[in-house]
Amino acid sequence: MSLKTLQGKVFASLLLGLAVVIGIGLVSDVREVARDLRAFQWGLLPAILGFTALNYVLRWLKWEYYLRRLGCGDLVGHLDSGLIFTSGMVMAVTPGKLGEVFKSYLLRRVNRTPVTRSAPIVLAERLTDGLAMLLLMALGLTLYPPARPAFALLVVGTLLGILVLQYRELSLAMINGTARLPMGARVAPRLHSIYESTRELLDWRVLLVSTLISFVSWGFECVAFYYVLIGLGSEGTPLLLLQATFIFAASTLFGLVSFLPGGLGVSEVSSVGLLVAIVGMSASGATTATILIRFCTLWFGVLLGAIALVWFGRRYGADDLGEQTPDPAEAAG
Repeated sequence: MSLKTLQGKVFASLLLGLAVVIGIGLVSDVREVARDLRAFQWGLLPAILGFTALNYVLRWLKWEYYLRRLGCGDLVGHLDSGLIFTSGMVMAVTPGKLGEVFKSYLLRRVNRTPVTRSAPIVLAERLTDGLAMLLLMALGLTLYPPARPAFALLVVGTLLGILVLQYRELSLAMINGTARLPMGARVAPRLHSIYESTRELLDWRVLLVSTLISFVSWGFECVAFYYVLIGLGSEGTPLLLLQATFIFAASTLFGLVSFLPGGLGVSEVSSVGLLVAIVGMSASGATTATILIRFCTLWFGVLLGAIALVWFGRRYGADDLGEQTPDPAEAAG
């Protein structure tokens, strides 16, 4: 994928994000949303972005932890590691953020680590992020009882997925079964490589450490959302912090499991609805809060990712980043 092609894909996602913003603004009241934006305490913006940046730093440390755990960090200094991780945030607007496997290709440019070896890091990142969001959501589950069935379903599904991946015999049997399918003989060895890395990252001790990191890192973005609500006139109380944590975690989870690019549409609508139902905000106020937090988290990350990707390209002369963004089953040539 060339940088130009990648820029086109990000631009398309940006247009989709803009359409979502316009849509929820029209459903609320564009004039009221504009009024709320003018009244927002913009002096809080550095703090909001700072908490978001802390999330990124901790998630980078988790990326580093995974790299070293798999032995994929040879010849990768902290600068290169940071550029690779941050560049992957450009792909946050891909379905389920799975496009972040692009980081594995960039890593291969640095130290020739096979994509099949490092790609499972993306799965582990998404899984531990999801577990952290479930824990954050659980903190305020009493605030909105209708969310309990969805919460229980997500918990059960996540735990079942982990148990299946940890059950080596079952997983290997499923992988070996693919060898009998068309092109299976070619794909199965790569799936074996992917599975071995995945299973290593899902060791319970590794899972515990990485989930704890995710819990703290995403907690900072919940605090960022709390300050967005304060900036719009809400009183800063422990209850508001709990409400902000629940709403941010729930809306982010719903967007993640929707598999839409960046959760666009699902995260925004659920955030607005929960703000109205739980905090008691007006539709326009809830819309304004949602627009602000999405720009200060999702789109701030995409912007940083674009800058890091250009920096990486200049550092490695990567005007062309390959024929295509690799997937987990890509050959490791």
